[in-house]
Amino acid sequence: MEVFKFGGASVKDANAIKNLSQIIKKNSETPLLVVVSAMGKITNKLEDLTKAYLKNEPTEPIFEEIKDYHFQIINELFTDKNHQIFNEIANTFVEIDWILEESPIDNPNYIYDQIVSMGEIISTKIISAFLQYENMNAVWVDARNYIQTDNNYQEGNVNWEKTAQEIMKNLPQLIAKKIVITQGFIGNTSENFTTTLGREGSDYSAAIFASCLNANALTIWKDVPGVLNADPKWFDETEKIDYLSYYDAIELAYYGATVIHPKTIKPLQNKNIPLYVRSFINPTEKGTKIGNIKNETPTPCFIFKVNQTLISILPKDFSFIIEENLSTIFNVFHQHKVKINTMLNSALSFSVSVDGENDVKIQKLIDALSKSYIVKYNQNLELVTIRYYNQQTINRVTENKTVLLEVKSRHTCQIVMKNKN
Repeated sequence: MEVFKFGGASVKDANAIKNLSQIIKKNSETPLLVVVSAMGKITNKLEDLTKAYLKNEPTEPIFEEIKDYHFQIINELFTDKNHQIFNEIANTFVEIDWILEESPIDNPNYIYDQIVSMGEIISTKIISAFLQYENMNAVWVDARNYIQTDNNYQEGNVNWEKTAQEIMKNLPQLIAKKIVITQGFIGNTSENFTTTLGREGSDYSAAIFASCLNANALTIWKDVPGVLNADPKWFDETEKIDYLSYYDAIELAYYGATVIHPKTIKPLQNKNIPLYVRSFINPTEKGTKIGNIKNETPTPCFIFKVNQTLISILPKDFSFIIEENLSTIFNVFHQHKVKINTMLNSALSFSVSVDGENDVKIQKLIDALSKSYIVKYNQNLELVTIRYYNQQTINRVTENKTVLLEVKSRHTCQIVMKNKN
């Protein structure tokens, strides 16, 4: 038994869904569980809809755009205009209508999960119906019946014991008979409310299913040929990595490599389940295999993060930065839910680089820190992480740059920098 995961780019339009169906058909001799994300950029649109609703702004233009997008795809996929999928998707949109009709009085994170989760529900209903339309033995199942979480909306924490129990009740028997189509990204609380597992959490969902089912493999289908040593938008020449260890994959995901969600690897490593990253554009290519692999000649890998804010924190009385200060500082970061991307401390200062997209959140953090410390900061910076670095790779990324912070460990170098003016 294997698990396949398809992201939004692989189901962005009717032709993409037809391509997905061909990939599944060619692999249908193997029992399959297929995890699918929302279509295209619909998660972003549903987030826009949620924001408008919470701000009491007009929601109808955004909602109509979302509905039109999906019905256009359905019209292109199904020549039978009386097919039940048309009514089924219309009825699913009514569930969002019910939310929008009421004034927003619930927790915003709860509201987010109830609206944004519908992207996965709708996409998988369409895909399951189309596979059946193509005479494939497919069945739709609701991931919320299996993935059990706490009430931490937008970042649901998985109850692994309960999730494994629910999955093993009937899912293996169903997979043995049919191609099972289900959703990534979403889960369910003990009170039967929908949760989401964090942005881009569909990879994690696929890993949860693979782990609990003791799958032979998990394959994530991407628009790239495999795991590359750098993002093509930053490097003209990239190199595909054929084999990658669990350890290196975890490191790369932690530092921000977008090809793999950070939580995906560990459940697979625990069960020694290999992860394949393959191209849905060229599905016959082998892609990258991640597993218990010892790579004798590691390839240097580059991870870029832009719009970084470098924050330097100093005691007001010029005392040393000691454990007590660090504990207080980390607690402030935790309270404001700001993730530290890299850090360096000296006797008199503690410097960190954080994502700077949310100016309001960063300013609140700085204001809180400023109550007890001197705080200095620089904005609009770049952070590059080099895994398996050497001086040549450092020189390559720092050309025409001013380096503000550099942190090195045995295998990893992180550099915060800005363009030379």
